[in-house]
Amino acid sequence: MSRQSKQVSNNKSQTEREGSWLGELGRTIALSIILSLGIRTFVAEARWIPTGSMLPTLQVDDKLIIDKVSYRLQAPQRGDIVVFMPPNTAKICSQSEPLIPGEAVDIWSPNPNKSEVPKIKDAYIKRLIGVPGDKIFVTQGRVYINDRALSEEYIADAPNYELGPITVPANSYLMLGDNRNNSCDSHMWGFVPKNQIIGRAVVRFWPPNRLGEVD
Repeated sequence: MSRQSKQVSNNKSQTEREGSWLGELGRTIALSIILSLGIRTFVAEARWIPTGSMLPTLQVDDKLIIDKVSYRLQAPQRGDIVVFMPPNTAKICSQSEPLIPGEAVDIWSPNPNKSEVPKIKDAYIKRLIGVPGDKIFVTQGRVYINDRALSEEYIADAPNYELGPITVPANSYLMLGDNRNNSCDSHMWGFVPKNQIIGRAVVRFWPPNRLGEVD
């Protein structure tokens, strides 16, 4: 084989190796994107807290991991901190005066503006208080479930409103913010259907000094 033929053969082999390497890189990147989207859609995702309706449990700018698998295997439990899409009745939250930072509603948009009234398309985060069949009423600063006062060490202040008695219907849940008097939640707009629940907040990963489980 001539020197020229060998050079052509070597160049061809190098081109094939480069093409193979680039193809493998492309497949790896594509697979990574697919897995990332799959994990976010079906397994877990990161969320952050832009307002103070869950104070003192969740602070403004806390970043959380949301578990999207558990509720496929078991029903949501009382006391869970839940991310969900609000029902249409939550439009009442967008009919009030513009919010100030730390007030009322949790907004889950990529670039939230804390001075704007939230849109109904944004997801909320609240604590699950009532499960299907529960009879609930709120009076004199206490929440009662099935005629028993609920122990709530996590709330900011006792609620200053009255509610019920109401019974949580099948496949629905009652959600309240821990910052009871600064939260647009089920006491204003009613129940959350099960099929509108996104997942459960399980871990706070930011800020580092507050890293840990969420409860």
